[in-house]
Order: sequence, then C-alpha cells, then structure tokens
Amino acid sequence: MAPITLEKVTKVYPNGFKAVTELNLDVADGEFMVLVGPSGCGKTTALRMVAGLEDITEGSLRIGDRVVNEVSPKDRDIAVVFQNYALYPHMTVAENIGFALKLRKLPKAEIKKKVTETAELLGLSEWIDRKPGQLSGGQRQRVAMGRAIVREPSVFLMDEPLSNLDAKLRVQMRAEVSRIQRRLGVATLYVTHDQVEAMTMGDRVAVLSGGVLQQCDEPQALYDHPRNLFVAGFMGSPAMNLFEATIGEGADSVLIGSQKIDLPPAVHAAKPALRGYAHRGVVVGIRPEDLPILKADEVSPDATLAIFEGNVDLVEALGSEQLVHFTSDAHQVEVGGTKDEDAEGLGEGGLAKAGEGVARVDARAQLSTGGRVQFHLDPNRIHFFDVTTGEAIAG
Repeated sequence: MAPITLEKVTKVYPNGFKAVTELNLDVADGEFMVLVGPSGCGKTTALRMVAGLEDITEGSLRIGDRVVNEVSPKDRDIAVVFQNYALYPHMTVAENIGFALKLRKLPKAEIKKKVTETAELLGLSEWIDRKPGQLSGGQRQRVAMGRAIVREPSVFLMDEPLSNLDAKLRVQMRAEVSRIQRRLGVATLYVTHDQVEAMTMGDRVAVLSGGVLQQCDEPQALYDHPRNLFVAGFMGSPAMNLFEATIGEGADSVLIGSQKIDLPPAVHAAKPALRGYAHRGVVVGIRPEDLPILKADEVSPDATLAIFEGNVDLVEALGSEQLVHFTSDAHQVEVGGTKDEDAEGLGEGGLAKAGEGVARVDARAQLSTGGRVQFHLDPNRIHFFDVTTGEAIAG
C-alpha cells in the first residue's frame, strides 16, 4: 500500500489550455479522497496524470516513496475503475475478474482462489459463471471493481464509476464502494461531479474549479466552513443561499435587501475581521436548513434569533421535509461554475435565480404559494464573504 503525493502538478495541453494548475494534494495510505467539481474543472485530468494516461507538464507525482512522472502506467502498481465498465462480453464474471492474473501467467489454482475470494467480497459468487450481458448495471460495476481489486494494487483510481447507474442503485453502490475500500485499506482517489456523492463517501474532499484546488477538507468541515464563494455555492443540496448585503455601522448589523439583521458579539468573536467591513458590501450565505419557519402562534423568535421574510413562490413536498422557494428584495448572487446539471441534487437547489432563495423546512409546516413567510434566522449561522476576492471573512 502507498500514499499519493502531488506537488505543484500542472497540465498544459499543446494548444495552450491549462487544465490543472499547481495542484498540491496528499492522499494518505488507506484514505478515500474524493476529487469533486463541475464538468471541465480538471478532476479527471488530475486522475489521468496519476494513472500515467496524461503526461505531467510541471510538478512531481509520488506513489509511495517513488517519483513516477516518467514511469509507465503498468509499472505504477495502480488499478483504475472507469465510468464505462469495459468488460469483455464473451467472458464470464470469473474470467473477467481473473483476466489480469491470467496475463501475469499465475498458476490456475492461485487465480481461481483469488477470483473466488474477490467474488465473495463483492457479493458476486452467485453470478460468477454469468456473462456481463446477463448482469444488472450494479453487478457489472462490481465486476469492474473486482477486476481491479484482484490485482491487489497499491493505489485505486476511480473515475465517476457510478454515473451510469440509476439514482436508487447509485445510493446503494456508494455504501458498497465505501465499505469495500475501507476493508481493503488502499489509498483511493475517486473522481465525481456529484457533490452528494463526495459528501457521503470521502474521508476528505478536494474541490476543484478551473483546474485550481479551492479547498480540501473533511466533508463536514467543507460544508460548515467553506473557504470561498465557489465552495459555498457548490457544496450542499439545496445549495447555500448567497445574497448581496451591506455591513452596518460598527459592524453591529447587516442589511440584506431591506431587512436589517443585528449581529451579536458572538458573531464578531468568531469572525473578528468583520469589523473591518463596516459600511461595505459583502456577500452573505445562509444554508436552507438555517431558515426554519416562524410559526403563526409565535409572536417573536428567541431573543438570539432574527426574522427574515419572503414571499412563497413554490413549495416542494418531499415527504420528510419541504423545500420552500421564496422571493425577497435581496439580490441573489450567482457564482460561475457552481452549476452542473448532471450533478445529483443540484437541480433541486443549485443556485437560485436572482432575487430567489430556498429554505428546507418541516414537512408539516402549513404554507401556501403566494403567501408571506417569516423565517427564524440565527445570525451566528450566517456566512460572510468578501465581494472582491470571494474569500470567506473570518479571523
């Protein structure tokens, strides 16, 4: 087993297009690292450089203690699982899984033993004599993983392996892939454009945009403490509401549209740099779940909370919750590149249109389209970003 280390890795194509720029990334031995970002952000190019399928223009790549920039793919001791399963249709499950071992000319008894163990690990024993055409999409994906696992590589690379599956099967396979990876304990670099997949599978998640690493952290840390507007807008489903706002005198309040929200001392203690933004424009971010509804029988919210209002445009009942799409006089900020129509979940909440927001509320809240709605808003849950740099305002 071996860690993966990328140091200032850059990829420039002959036409001058820079796909990846000075990427620094460490994948520890046994770690499940997810590279996520919208289409064209450079994540697959980064994976292909690790695989040896793309040349590295600048920087160095190490697998274990060895620099492998000039090492051929077959000598890097890696296994790749691609989006298309690339199974041999005329071979059985057992033959597909054991094909690489056959090429190595291992003894038949050893091949059979390894194939049997791998099939058991993946729950494929029942179908071991079937051909790919007789299998479901999820079973074919497991065969593709088995073909990689049986080689016992030092590193696993996975390029959107679940994207061809239907939504329900994708959810099941997320758990399967995570379980298998943890059992094997092999450093894994997993590429996806689906931020829900990234959040649920990765030990850490690296967010890319335009070939540049935006932030790398544990999933919950990315969600709770996005470093910039791109990460804030991309991670989360529905996405974070981002509004233009103005910090008041003494930074004791923030004006979001025409609505004034007082900022208690706890906000400044957590974000001391906010004091320097008095009378200046900022972008505020509010997660949909941080806008619970103020019930009709409540005269006012808790003293530590504020009220934020809007007009109900649409209510999506999802059974366990409701998504309330609302309009206020605050101007919604859109961040370039955060939308990806293929990413699961981003359709229900990607970034809303200008002037719109979305709240995640209790399934039993009584709401009507066209009505006025009041939300609780805890000022301590508001995120603040610099308008010019897009960076989070914190310490």
